[in-house]
Order: sequence, then structure tokens, then C-alpha cells
Amino acid sequence: MNDNEIKALISLLDDEDQEITEHVEQKIRELGGQLIPYLESEWEDSFSPIHQKKIEELIHDLQYQSVLERITLWKETGGIDLLEGLWIVATYQYPDLSLDKIRQEIKQLYLDVWLEGKSEMHPIDQIKTLNTVFFNKLKFAANTKHFHSPSNSMINVVLESRRGNPISLCVIYMMVAQQLDLPVYGVNLPSLFVLTYKKDHTQFYINVFNRGLVFSKSDIDHYIGQLNLKPVDTYYQPCTNLDIIRRVLRNLMLAFEKIGDTGRVKEVEQLLNAVYDEDATPPLSDYTNK
Repeated sequence: MNDNEIKALISLLDDEDQEITEHVEQKIRELGGQLIPYLESEWEDSFSPIHQKKIEELIHDLQYQSVLERITLWKETGGIDLLEGLWIVATYQYPDLSLDKIRQEIKQLYLDVWLEGKSEMHPIDQIKTLNTVFFNKLKFAANTKHFHSPSNSMINVVLESRRGNPISLCVIYMMVAQQLDLPVYGVNLPSLFVLTYKKDHTQFYINVFNRGLVFSKSDIDHYIGQLNLKPVDTYYQPCTNLDIIRRVLRNLMLAFEKIGDTGRVKEVEQLLNAVYDEDATPPLSDYTNK
């Protein structure tokens, strides 16, 4: 369809005949996200709140479909790029967000830390140096005031505000550490996401939500015991990028549940289903939040 045909089609959304408008909506959904700029233009030219509301719903549906398609493709191609996965999740609420911009921000964090570090340091000292820069100079901190806010699952917001929940802080910290060639990975603990430094015979853990507190396997043993759970390997070893994105999406679902936004809960649940892997996905109650 050319521009004039598209504009003519969209103008029919305001037709008094419901059968016509339903047919037009179906056609717009079939044509997909390419029609969003035309719909936005129609919204600006409209003086009818009802018409504008209908356009807003169509734009949201088209943008959501795009997010669903991207997250599905990301999963099917192996979920190799964690930052891309986090960006896709963030485009659910920020559809115009630039992946390149996010990459540049992570790179700048890496450069800030790199200036302070030395490769010959002991692993614990390397983490202490990273902690000093990450928390003192770059001012990252736990978002305890708005712990359940959906914004904690949006990497762009966390990068800007320097406030996040355990997993959002961990993934930023981890990506910076990995660019420094530090063997730091995510660990899926029940009700708490942490990191592990693992190389050869050296392994310890990092609680980024608690300003990079370093702890040991025995501390995890104690934590698991307090929860009356049996120790399993996933509580101690690195998880995958897919595991991380699943957990981010579960957190986002919980955030929308807490504010009573059932529509968005259902949409995020569909995104979660798109990256669902039965063997790797624990019960929702184990890993939601934190």
C-alpha cells in the first residue's frame, strides 16, 4: 500500500459503521508496526477522544506484537546477547529505546571502572575495586524505596536513575565485570539474585544489592537452610541468559500485579511464555522478585 492508501485506510477508523471499523482494525494489525507513524499522525489530527483512544490501543497492540516477535527470535537464536534481551524487555514500555545507546552507556561504565583497576590484582581485590567505583563513584544503589516498581526491570531506567532491584543491579555489574575479563556470572537463588566469581578452583559470591558484599558457599548453605529448602546445583552455579530474562519478566509480572494492572500482567506473561523452557524454569514462587 502507498502512503495515500494507508492514510485512507486509517481515516476509516472513525467510520460510523462498526463492521467497517472492525475490518479496518484487522487490516491494520495485519500490516503491522510499519503503520505506527501513520497512526500517530492521525492521532495528532483528531479532535475525538474516543477516536484517539482507539488509535492509542492500536499503536500499543502493534508495539507489543513487535516486542513479542523480537523476544521470541532472541530466544530461538540462543539468547546469546544478554543486553539485547534486556533491551527487548525495556522496549515493552519504551518502544523507541535505542540498543546502541544502551551499549554505549554500559561501555562508559566499563571505562570508568577500567581506569581504577589492575589485572594482576587478587580476585577479591578486583571485586573490591569494582565495588568502590560502582557504588561510590557511579552511585549505583538498591531501590529500596520503590522496590516493586516496574521501572526496576527496565535497564534504561536503572542506568539513568542508578537505582534497581537485585537482578537489575546484578546484570549491569556483571556486564561491566565481564568486559573487564572477570569471570563473573549470575546465580539464581530463591528470592534473591546474586553473582558468582568462578575461575579454576576459585569461587565466591557477590551480593550486589548489598553493595557488593562478598560471601561464600557456606553462607548460601545457611540461607537455603533458613528457607527450609534442599540444596540444588542451580543455587550455587552460573545461570544462563535465558534464566536471567525469565526472572526479569517474572519480576515485571509481579510489579504489575501489585499495582493491579491485569492487562499488562497478561501481556508480560505472554512474553514469559515466549522464552519459557520447562526444564530451566523453576516454580514462579521460587524466583519471583529480587
